Amino acid sequence: MINVTIWNEFVHEKIHDEVKAVYPEGIHTVLAEGLQGSGYAITTATLDQPEHGLTEEVLNTTDVLIWWGHMAHDRVSDEITARVVKRVQEGMGLIVLHSGHFSKPFKALMGTSCDLKWREVGEQEILWNVNPSHPIAEGIDAKIILEHEEMYGEYFDIPTPDELVFISNFEGGEVFRSGCTFRRGLGKIFYFRPGHETYPTYYQPEIIKVISNGVKWANPASGNTLQFGNMQPVRALGEVPMA
Repeated sequence: MINVTIWNEFVHEKIHDEVKAVYPEGIHTVLAEGLQGSGYAITTATLDQPEHGLTEEVLNTTDVLIWWGHMAHDRVSDEITARVVKRVQEGMGLIVLHSGHFSKPFKALMGTSCDLKWREVGEQEILWNVNPSHPIAEGIDAKIILEHEEMYGEYFDIPTPDELVFISNFEGGEVFRSGCTFRRGLGKIFYFRPGHETYPTYYQPEIIKVISNGVKWANPASGNTLQFGNMQPVRALGEVPMA
């Protein structure tokens, strides 16, 4: 059983009627429902909860954290940001969705501005599977078509991804690196672009399948730890190793 925590700032759904019409109970609820029955123990957390719902206890028992945020990045405390970054470096997986590219934890882990071009007119997006042998692409066809999405365009100011799994092209002509993996310490990170709040993207089975694959890929290996600082030698100093 993989322990998954789905974090959503849960602001748009409360104050914007067009978002509430698509996600009346919040994006986190739709993601949780979509991932149910996949061998996950799922909990949700939102911005307005104490410690943003990400207490030490919650994060210490989370194998993979899914993050969606947009209009309230600046309301995430630096303390909680540092807590999330530390847990990723210790091995917790992190799935960052859509506008979470500007979240404090993702920017801290990337070390860059994570800025990009954007346009919201509801144009078609085609997600191309450019790494079909990757575990995150398991069961995914050559492409996923989203009839209406927000455009994100290059240049995307991130470090060179460890692996590129999906590339998008948009009706207006732009392209974007939409499925990128990174490793930080013992933790694995997957950034997945689709999911603007005014479109029903997270109801599309292929999108949920990619996120589910990402969770399985980012699930930490058990028992691994990092050791730093002063260490005793592994053999007596001056000892000549055997040939």
